[in-house]
Formats: sequence, C-alpha cells, structure tokens
Amino acid sequence: MGWKEVSLKLPADYTEDELRQRLGEDLGIGKFSYSIEHKSLDARKKRQIHWLLRVTVVSDEIRGPAPDLPPTLNIPRLRTAKTAVVVGSGPAGFFCAFVLQKAGIRTTILERGSEVSKRAAGIREFETTGAFDAMNNYAFGEGGAGTFSDGKLTSRTKNISRERQFMIAHYIQAGAPEETAYLAHPHLGSDNLRKIVRRLREEFLAIGGTILFETLLEDLTLEQGTVTGAVTRSGVIGADYFIIAPGHSAYETYRMLISRGVRFRTKDFAIGCRIEHPQEIINLGQWGLRSLPGVKAAEYRLASPGDGNLPVYTFCMCPGGSIIPATAYRRTNIVNGMSLYQRNGKFANAACVAGINLPRLLGREIAPAEALDWLEGLEESFYTFADGYQAPFCSIRNFIDATEQVQTADSSYPLGLRPAALWELLPPAVSSALREGLRDFTKKIKGFDQGNIMGLESKTSSPVQVIQGQDNLCAGFSNLYLAGEGSGYAGGIISSGTNGIKTAMSIIGGGYA
Repeated sequence: MGWKEVSLKLPADYTEDELRQRLGEDLGIGKFSYSIEHKSLDARKKRQIHWLLRVTVVSDEIRGPAPDLPPTLNIPRLRTAKTAVVVGSGPAGFFCAFVLQKAGIRTTILERGSEVSKRAAGIREFETTGAFDAMNNYAFGEGGAGTFSDGKLTSRTKNISRERQFMIAHYIQAGAPEETAYLAHPHLGSDNLRKIVRRLREEFLAIGGTILFETLLEDLTLEQGTVTGAVTRSGVIGADYFIIAPGHSAYETYRMLISRGVRFRTKDFAIGCRIEHPQEIINLGQWGLRSLPGVKAAEYRLASPGDGNLPVYTFCMCPGGSIIPATAYRRTNIVNGMSLYQRNGKFANAACVAGINLPRLLGREIAPAEALDWLEGLEESFYTFADGYQAPFCSIRNFIDATEQVQTADSSYPLGLRPAALWELLPPAVSSALREGLRDFTKKIKGFDQGNIMGLESKTSSPVQVIQGQDNLCAGFSNLYLAGEGSGYAGGIISSGTNGIKTAMSIIGGGYA
C-alpha cells in the first residue's frame, strides 16, 4: 500500500466521477481511495475559471509507505479536582472549556444570552418588530456573534495547524460539510451554525461540562491578585481558574475588568460601513458571467491606500448574504453581514473600513476606557440619527461625490434604510479615506459604484488589548485569563477558537503529538 499526492486543474462544475476518472488516468491505476487535501478557485482569467485541487491517493498499485498522519492536538487526561469557569460560549470560550473538560478539569460556561433556538426567536422578533432583546441578539447568546454570520473558517494566524484541525474535526462531527476540511475558503453558513453549536453543546455536556445560560458575569471577587469567584445574579461561583472570553462587544465586562485592575492598552482597529450590491453585479465583475455552475457566488477582497493617511479594505465579505442589525445594546445602531450555506441570496455585502489608530486620529493619548467610550458614542450617534435601528445609507457614487443621496433602495437589511449624507456621520478622516478607497474599488470591479453603502461597521476587532504576563495570564493575576476577540489577540472563528484552545493548553500543560 503506497500513496501519492496529485495536483489537478478541473472545471468549475466537475463531478466526483470525473475527478476519480482523472486520478485513475493520471496515475495509471484502477483501484484506489483518495482524499482532497486542498481546493481553491482560480478565477484570474475569466475565460478559464477552474478549481485547483491537491489530492492524496492511496492504492496497492502505488509503491511506498502510507502517508504520514498530520500532527494532532494531544490533550492529557489529568487526575485532578481543579475547576474552571469560562465566561462566554463563542468559539474561544467554548473550545477553551471543551479542552479543559476533556483534560479532567471540571468546567462551567457562563453565557449571558440564551441557548441558540431561543436566541434565534429573539432575533426574528427584533427584525420583525424592531423590539430589541438585550439577552438574545446578534452579539450575545449561544455560540457568540459567529453563530449568526457567514461562518468563515479562514485565518491568517500562523502556527495553529493542530488547533485548527481539532476545531474543524469537531465542526464536521457536529454536522459541518466534509468540504470544510479542505476548501481554501470554507464557510459554514448561519443555518448550519445553529445546528452545529447545539450539537457541540450536547457533546460538552456529555463529557461532564456545565453551561449556565442567561447568566451575566457582573463582577469578580479577588484576594491579592487571585480571582476567587465570578459574581452573577444567582450568586458567586468559585473556581481555580477563570477564563473570560466575552467577544469584543461586551463593554460592561471590559469596564468591570478595568475597575478590578486588569490592565489593557489601546490597539489599532477599523471602522466604516457596509457596502451592498446585487450579487449578479459581483458575479459579472469577477467572472464575466451572471452565474457559474459549480460555484455558489463570486467573492472579492479589496484593499486600497485610501487617501494615503488611513488604509481602506473590505472585510467579512458575504456572497449571497444579508446585512443585519448587529447592535449589542438598546441605544446603539451598527450593522454586520451574514449568509446561509448556499449563499443564494439576491445581494452581496461586505464591510468597507478604514484602519485607525485612535490616539493619532484624535491627536492625544487615549486610555482604554476612553477608547470604549469613544466607540460607544459613535454607535449611539447612528442610533440618534436614525431614531432607532434603520440603517443610514446612500449610494456608493453619492458617497464618492459627496452629493445628494438617493431616497430609496432595494436592500437585504430587514429594519429599513434612512437616506443620509453618510460621510457626515463618520469621523472626517475616515470618510476621506473611504471615499478614495471606494473610488479605487470602482476601478477594480466593473459596476462597483452601482451599489449602496450603509450603517456603521464598528466590530472588525476590539479597540483594546489585554496586557498579558507569563503563560497568557492577565498581567498581575495568578489565575485570570482573557481569550478570543475580547482579549485583543484574535479575530474570527478560527483565530478565536485556537486562542481559546491555546489558553486551555497553557492551563493543563498539554503537549502536541
């Protein structure tokens, strides 16, 4: 039994039979098994769009040894009575808790929102009536903000192959498509994610873990740099280890941690708006075709120097998706994007943001608490302008030219649009950079200026970053950790989840095999 790795180019609409026939012909063998290791779309030439595949073939007709197995996460089983409290059930919090529990540390997850089905009902009510549910929204609840998103599983973080493989394997076990393991840009879709997070929860409970929903962390009890308890409305929960994985929207949690002596620094982040086009425009611009058999919908990732002061780029592009009201608090108004697995919606959307350094933008030193206040104030100003959750909007062409805005537009956003001189609602430096960035993007994708731009996109990453000491501990604390996007060291599902896993492994002293 031997193996060989094969690289292939195949049409966009190839079938499994065609793939198997091609492998047999190229290798001159009849009986074999294969696994796709990597798959990416090459659309650089519109008339020759094709898939690039890397495939491992195993057969008795190939000489040589079987392929080596990839390195895996080795979670030691500890004989211990230690306990842990993990705050937050997003990717960082869940996978941190899951690894700790598998290692034998009795772990409880505290989640401020509800389980996923109740959370989905709260979101449907919000989008139908405009009645905001502070406990169940796009920011808070089981699975974190990522549950109601495109479910992208790409990450630029280096040296996370073992953690990533661990996450992907468990996502697939919980119902993710098999292609998740090998696509260059895999995504789960919000419809799949709702099922996946529920099944992961069931697996965590089956191995002895505990989850307390609708349980907000209100405070911490401390004794000389050691956390002794998590204060909730139901009482104080003690543990040996405390891991806070709140995401980047939980401002009251940040402020509580700052008041308890947890040290943060400000960090660069990005703000801007959401851009939306009919998906057909993006398909034509990227492929030269209205649709492409074998591929769901065209994507893009764009970057520009902007006006030379602030860089501009697109982020979290959702083909065939929707723009959603992603506010975390009642009197703030922000937007985000999501899509279902099939990506077959009428519209394409993406964040269009400018990278900022807040002290440089404001011309003075900014403490972490001030950074939170500034960003929250901007989110509140969009609510005040709209007098609710309508998304202020204009056309991309109006934004570029700073001219009178259109009065109506077809959009996926469920709570309605309000015409606005959107550039006047953003900091002037951000508007200037976005204007030049959009002008640049219209040169890169034909028809790009036919779209609309709307709302405030303020959740690309946290504006603050915790200062860590030895073994990822919060500086000055003996048993307190911050993980995931809320720590300021991660962003996105994979990056956050692996950060949570690494935090757990630093606690249990696990190795790799």
